[in-house]
Amino acid sequence: MSGIAVWGPPDQASTGRSRGGGSSWRALLRAWVAGVAVLAGLALPIAVATPAAAQTGTFAYVVNSDSNDVSVIDTATNTVTTTIPVGDVPDDAAITPDGTRVYVTNTGSDDVSVIDTATNTVITTIPVGSSPRGLVVTPDGTRVYVANIGSNNVSVIDTATNTVTATIPVGNRPVGVAVTPDGSRVYVTNRLSNDVSVIDTATNTVTTTIPVGIEPDGVAVTPDGTRVYITTGIFLGSVTVIDTATNTVTTTIPVGSGPLGVVVTPDGTRVYVANSIDDNVSVIDTATNTVTTTIPVGSGPRDVAVTPDGTRVYVTNAGDNTVSLIDTATNAAIGDPIPVGEGPTGVAIGTVTAERTPTRLTLRLEKKKGKDALDALGAGGRDGLTLQARLTAEGQPLAGKPIDFTTESLSLCTDTTDTRGKATCKVPRKQDNETCYTATFAGDDTYEPSTTTICRKHSRSGWPSELEHLEGLSVIPGQTLTPAART
Repeated sequence: MSGIAVWGPPDQASTGRSRGGGSSWRALLRAWVAGVAVLAGLALPIAVATPAAAQTGTFAYVVNSDSNDVSVIDTATNTVTTTIPVGDVPDDAAITPDGTRVYVTNTGSDDVSVIDTATNTVITTIPVGSSPRGLVVTPDGTRVYVANIGSNNVSVIDTATNTVTATIPVGNRPVGVAVTPDGSRVYVTNRLSNDVSVIDTATNTVTTTIPVGIEPDGVAVTPDGTRVYITTGIFLGSVTVIDTATNTVTTTIPVGSGPLGVVVTPDGTRVYVANSIDDNVSVIDTATNTVTTTIPVGSGPRDVAVTPDGTRVYVTNAGDNTVSLIDTATNAAIGDPIPVGEGPTGVAIGTVTAERTPTRLTLRLEKKKGKDALDALGAGGRDGLTLQARLTAEGQPLAGKPIDFTTESLSLCTDTTDTRGKATCKVPRKQDNETCYTATFAGDDTYEPSTTTICRKHSRSGWPSELEHLEGLSVIPGQTLTPAART
């Protein structure tokens, strides 16, 4: 919130006496002003750094199983910005809803790496079951469910402590995991038992098992939570559709050979399936549950992920160490494939909040002394005031930053901070009797925004009209004007 301070004249100004006065009054006034520093009519400021929505970006985290690392793609430029070493033979990734953490399963080291997206470094490693594969973060970000293909169970990670709090037995060779939008159920594909385990997240127990096609792998839930799409089959690839109201299979859709990864668009209208043998992606219309088009991509596509706005699909190509990009408006691959690490498998896309340095902004009138302060009471004061803002970060001045000066209804000016972090604005004309002035720094990629406001209140209590510009005087303690001096 903005800080607002209102400061009236000294107590002596509230006597309700006549505005009359003569040469003795002016002489005393000149002597008084000459000995003190004044803030020409402005109040003491209260500066408050105001955090606003931080700068955000959308990033794709690509898991490279053969090079034991994660490539980070900036989706704005479609370039790899950094590569993060993780555990042994990483397989899949999931990003938290707030974009602060990425969880990566390491099949070879039986653990999960946790990446801090602010620094893109691994902050901890969590031991889980044997050969972890797929994983998912609950919609509230509190838990991660990890399918352990080697131990036939699912590990539940508490994201607050990054420790395993429960282990849930499921079917034979669990690989894929998906959660309903309300977070109430988790669906786990069991490759060798040809079924899907349904976990109640309130009790962390399996409530039902659904038979599906052979070797189920990828799994995705529609945004409305009514259906689950599961890739099944190898050479005769298909997608099995489950109705979540009854937890029964409603239809099977033929797709390409070797279907693995699957994703549903944010609007729920389409499903994209990576066919690892046919080197293409099948696009399913969810209204008819039929394939409407097939898109050629790179070699050996393994996983698919869609951007939060639904405009792009990213496909990992394990056979040529690239990521293909699909435009969902045209359902065609666009641009050149993006080179990543070796053997890319899983991919997760999310909006990441970039940490920025807090700033502090203060605001006051330009100080004047002696005769200049008296001049401010005359024509110059009536013509305008000078606002002075100072911008700092961690106690140090910030230079070269634009500061906007405004009133409640008027944009006054914009000035750039100097080497001392100071920016000034001359108010072009006298404002209303009660005026609040605001200075604002909009922020940038490195520094957070901040704003501060101060208010000026004119006295109507009997001081001479000239003194209406002296409210908020910085007076030497003990120095006053007596009633006798006002005659």
